[in-house]
Amino acid sequence: MVRIVIAGTGAFALILAQQINQTANPLLVLSCRENPEFQEACGGCDLTVIDYRNRQALQYALRGSDIIISTISGPEQINLIDAARSVRGMRVFVPSEFEGALANRPDPDPVDRGYVQSALGVVRDFATRSPPQIRYTVFSCGLFMERFAPGGLQSYGIGAGSRVQTPDDYLVNVGEARAVILPTTPGGAQARLSLTSVYDVAQFITAAIELGTRDWPTEFRMRGETMTVQQLVDACSEVRGVPFNITVYDHETAEAEAQYCQETQDWDRWHFLQKMLQTANERYHVRQPNLNNATQVQPTTFRTWLQNMWGLGAANPFWQG
Repeated sequence: MVRIVIAGTGAFALILAQQINQTANPLLVLSCRENPEFQEACGGCDLTVIDYRNRQALQYALRGSDIIISTISGPEQINLIDAARSVRGMRVFVPSEFEGALANRPDPDPVDRGYVQSALGVVRDFATRSPPQIRYTVFSCGLFMERFAPGGLQSYGIGAGSRVQTPDDYLVNVGEARAVILPTTPGGAQARLSLTSVYDVAQFITAAIELGTRDWPTEFRMRGETMTVQQLVDACSEVRGVPFNITVYDHETAEAEAQYCQETQDWDRWHFLQKMLQTANERYHVRQPNLNNATQVQPTTFRTWLQNMWGLGAANPFWQG
């Protein structure tokens, strides 16, 4: 039996809590406020109201935990990591870093949400001290398919710190049938990216917990489907049944415009262009997933997910928290 703590009460935290509640593992959810709706939706899980600025309160709440899964960001997550490293017996910390594989993330990272401290950098620092002060595992999944849902990630309450909440924040606005893409790598090959539904990510994490946590690696890689940027746009157009208005960039133009946006401090546009450049550099391509074959999870394909969201009679069954 593994004692699990989830930090945060957004939609992803709820989906994950619902999955974990189907196991025999005790679960505690940390929330900034009273949240009876969350507790009811996840089957009456234990919930503690916490002030992430209060290190002593955090340490008390985390006592006896084996795994801490963070779905929060910013200074609150840094404080959570700092408190977790002093919890005796705590097996592993899972930072809120659910995106492309670690090997594909540049250092320094141009799209690290603009925070003064990187959560990944902090947890790595504590893990590499002698003796290690914390163990951590990152679950890399590429991109959430829900970026392309009606209303984007904002409809799920996900991505508040990542500047990719609305449908116009990243590559394709499915509802408006338009796309702005850089379809090739710097070497001229078709750029690939991996996509995984948040529901499947929750299943993968829960399945990994059931496998046992003592030998978790520093990174679990999973993916629902890998495709090229152009194939993603084509799939969206085919499911919608309408042609898309596509603006195609090359690397030189995207980099020049990003430089201009930096000089003029147009940070929203700068982040959009950086995400497009990072996608073309295959930051979000998850190679050699080590969790798909280790579990029985059968992730949904992007086209099936699109059909459920945008096809004729789609129910769009996402949680409105």
